[in-house]
Amino acid sequence: MSARVLVVDDVLANVKLLEARLSAEYFDVVTANCGMQALDICERAECDIVLLDVMMPDIDGFEVCRRLKSNPKTHFIPVIMVTALDSPSDRVRGLDAGADDFLTKPVSDVVMIARVRSLTRLKMMTDELRMRAITSLEIGVNAPERNAVADTGKGGRILLVDDRPSSYERLAPVLATEHSVDVEPNPAEALFHAAEGNYDLLIVSLGLENFDGLRLCSQARSLERTRSVPILAIADADNNARLLRGLEIGVNDYLLRPVDKNELLARARTQIRKRRYTDHLRDNVQNSIEMAITDPLTGLHNRRYMESHLATLAEQASLRAKPLALMMLDIDYFKSINDNYGHDAGDDVLREFAVRIRKSIRGIDLACRYGGEEFVIVMPETDLHVAGMVAERLRRSIANEPFCHREGRQAYRSHDFYRHFDSRDQGRGYRRRPQAGRSGALSRQE
Repeated sequence: MSARVLVVDDVLANVKLLEARLSAEYFDVVTANCGMQALDICERAECDIVLLDVMMPDIDGFEVCRRLKSNPKTHFIPVIMVTALDSPSDRVRGLDAGADDFLTKPVSDVVMIARVRSLTRLKMMTDELRMRAITSLEIGVNAPERNAVADTGKGGRILLVDDRPSSYERLAPVLATEHSVDVEPNPAEALFHAAEGNYDLLIVSLGLENFDGLRLCSQARSLERTRSVPILAIADADNNARLLRGLEIGVNDYLLRPVDKNELLARARTQIRKRRYTDHLRDNVQNSIEMAITDPLTGLHNRRYMESHLATLAEQASLRAKPLALMMLDIDYFKSINDNYGHDAGDDVLREFAVRIRKSIRGIDLACRYGGEEFVIVMPETDLHVAGMVAERLRRSIANEPFCHREGRQAYRSHDFYRHFDSRDQGRGYRRRPQAGRSGALSRQE
């Protein structure tokens, strides 16, 4: 896995040692000897992950991390603090500053490389979502970075999977001070519980009595509904091999027993903040996709979507020898609405027109705004006779009730006509057949 790691330490020997260890694992290494230099490198987006010493001459590592995590431009960069400080209060202070992990010197090479790889994978996934959501700003979707910076990580929904009462009876009340907590003592039911519960964090004990905790973590990663839920593993101090294996299969973070209460809360907040941030990114991507294929005024699909989807429907109709009906609708005299009442009133008419279309068609039918005051309805498995009945029902829906604009005054009484044809009649001509009033229907011209 190729990634650029920023090593920040004011002791040259420490920098060289970490640089050699990381280079041997094929990471690209960038170095900085003070906090301000590190902030500048991160601001220019020249690294993927930061290994940060705490004790430095200008500003300490806690402040560097705090500044990185409070800046929307650098908030998403993972930070691992590497320091000689080893008290639980120091770890909690680092996690509260926004650090993704806190490693105590001397650091095991295996543990450090495993954490760097794990966080780099998560960073690359986040980067992909961020790149897809870049255009969201241009089309009016808010960026999630500012919300992520302000998020406290509290108020999450946590599932604790632990079959030892002496353990979960101690951990659950601590977590409940900041979150909503469910305890699942039966590991066999945990995956179903997790899939149905819409949780922000899974906390899994790796010391389950008759069940492999790592298998449960692996299953959670393979299941679509729990794939993106962060996992915090709790293991005994002598269980490093299983922890490293857990990081490889997708465990996001871990705690060693005996569990410090403050560190448990700090790591839970960190993972919940990350979950919310990635959820916001996914929502932005989904919103961008929807906005690209949806007409913003009427909420119907736009012409771009119709043209691509119609080709698929036509192919399916041909292969299955099923009819495919297409109805085109045009609002006559629409220009007079804009001229007499203004364009806002015209927009109200178009929106209401779309509402009446939706009420008159089936769920499988595709309604689109073709452009201006023209609309298209595509009806799979519908012959010309049924399409004509739908057109007449829709005509009555439009013609029988006036359109009103926002001030409540009547803006328009419809004078409309429709054309419809199915896939077997494509390319044939149509002529208008007069009807009562100013409405009209179309019949096929032989």
